[in-house]
Amino acid sequence: MLADLANIFKITELRQKVIFTLTMFIVFRAGTHIPVPGVNAAVIEQLFRTGNLFGLLDMFSGGALSKFSVFAMSITPYINASIILQLLKVVIPILEQWSKEGEEGYKKTNKLTRTMTVALAFIQACGMAYGLRMAINNPGIYSILVIAITLTAGTIFLMWIGEYITARGVGNGISIIIFAGIVSRLPDGLQIIYQYLQAGTVNLLNVILFAVIALAIIVFVILISQGIRKIPVQYANRLVGKKMYGGHASYIPLKVNQAGVIPIIFASSVLMFPVTIAQFVDIPWVKSLGNLFAWGSPLQTTLYVLMILFFTYFYTAVSLNISDMSDNIKKNGGFIPGMRPGKPTTDYLDRVMSRITLAGAIFLSLIALMPNVVGWMTSIEGIYFGGTALLIVVGVALDTMKQIESMVIMRHYHGFMK
Repeated sequence: MLADLANIFKITELRQKVIFTLTMFIVFRAGTHIPVPGVNAAVIEQLFRTGNLFGLLDMFSGGALSKFSVFAMSITPYINASIILQLLKVVIPILEQWSKEGEEGYKKTNKLTRTMTVALAFIQACGMAYGLRMAINNPGIYSILVIAITLTAGTIFLMWIGEYITARGVGNGISIIIFAGIVSRLPDGLQIIYQYLQAGTVNLLNVILFAVIALAIIVFVILISQGIRKIPVQYANRLVGKKMYGGHASYIPLKVNQAGVIPIIFASSVLMFPVTIAQFVDIPWVKSLGNLFAWGSPLQTTLYVLMILFFTYFYTAVSLNISDMSDNIKKNGGFIPGMRPGKPTTDYLDRVMSRITLAGAIFLSLIALMPNVVGWMTSIEGIYFGGTALLIVVGVALDTMKQIESMVIMRHYHGFMK
């Protein structure tokens, strides 16, 4: 395995890409330690110790939010803009048309995504600065505006780094940045476990159980993330001029987890809203509502699972057009054995996709609840293991390794993914 990994550095182009990506990691981590001017960081850190909500948000920013650095909002506005545009394809024909125009359409969509990112980042930055005004040294319109502009500039810079990594580095740059932020919290988690051991809060058996459960969950996530349902497709012979085309068999890979991490992000965002409002509004009934939706409460857990199930089906229906898939099979002279082309094929694909989507939705629900389950089983609290973070880390790692694998094989080396 180590010898195969060494092949990466035998290829000049790939070596440069890896080094460039690692350099961008260093730039990103350095930015998380540059504080926003005019903010009392001690007040922010104290606020983040009060609940799991802010700790979860801080994890995705790689600790930048608790330090209230220039990268405090991370790349979240860009992700939100991308998701919004993807959902709007259903109702705005021009966006759907752009998605079918190849490279030119991608450039138009990307330009619109950037513009929307700036707008969303500034709105979110203003809300964040106003909501955390108790930590501002000289609260006022001017100070809030300066903080909002600084946070927006940090997000735009991260967006630029992400696109630059995609162009000159390895993997999808935006995903790599999120991956780096999550993985950077690993040393803090290990330190917390060590402190628990020192204080006698947990014993060595708890730590071993935690490690075993963590390894089992990672293997489970990899298996489901790679899981597909193969739909066989047979292509008939076609005579074009004097040449015969077709006559071969293929398959359509339908992913078990077609929606990825999006359902968990949507569900958690909706349920975080009342808790977030309760953090900043000193009204008794609002506080009571926030406690009712507190992370890990019976109501919150039930709604969390139901929303994940709903958003899994919703996002799968939006992102995967079964009718277009059926039409493409028919246009290319293919058919599913035992199924007539047209509506019967569409209905069959829809039934299959509905069944495997249910399996994917249940999988996402289980992974989303894992942090609470792991904490209950091992008595190790304060470490967020599972949910969106684990899915992102595993997904990005697999995609990046596949890209590197393809580059290595293209240069006539043996790959390292077996």
